[in-house]
Amino acid sequence: MKMYGNWRSAAAFRVRIALNLKGIAYEETFIDLDAGDQLKPEFLAINPQGAVPALFDGEGPPLTQSLAILDYLEETHPGTPLLPADPRERARARSLAQVVACDTHPLYVPRVRTYVMETYGVPRETMLGFVRHWFGRGLATLETRLTQEPGTGRFAQGDFISHADLCLVSLWIGTGIFGVETQAYPTVRRIAEECLTLDAIAKAHPLRQPGAPKP
Repeated sequence: MKMYGNWRSAAAFRVRIALNLKGIAYEETFIDLDAGDQLKPEFLAINPQGAVPALFDGEGPPLTQSLAILDYLEETHPGTPLLPADPRERARARSLAQVVACDTHPLYVPRVRTYVMETYGVPRETMLGFVRHWFGRGLATLETRLTQEPGTGRFAQGDFISHADLCLVSLWIGTGIFGVETQAYPTVRRIAEECLTLDAIAKAHPLRQPGAPKP
């Protein structure tokens, strides 16, 4: 498989993890979001949204949107399942994943931040406060659900890693990038740190990808 991604893209991170966990060989092409590579005609021909990731698997157009890609990989490579077999548990794992991928992550992606700052004259520090607010809301939602709902185990849904964990750890890594306070979310921290002990996830870490800043 071939994927277009970026080191700091939380969505690309989620897909990278799934590919690694399922043992799928892939080649990733770095798209420099800061340089505007995603808006060049050659990339817009791949994904008109101008966003990563975009995944090619054989013939046909690329797959886009991280959750759709995760579902595709689950259906085409079921040998290492990343969703529970039980329908209710599967729905909960997907719900937790969507707290991150659908309700939190879209509010802090670069194209949103840039548009708000340039169009409405919002200072960078004010924008950073906006980003931290929505990180906090997402983390608080996860923390409440993970501590109060039955189903949480070693990972977000039981004792086996699922899409919920891929999204949770992608949000957690972002807290360091944006300087988000995390003391109030010990359960999220526990699960994220458990995820990061897995080699497949550690290898997918944003800071270990081409283009990432050196430590």
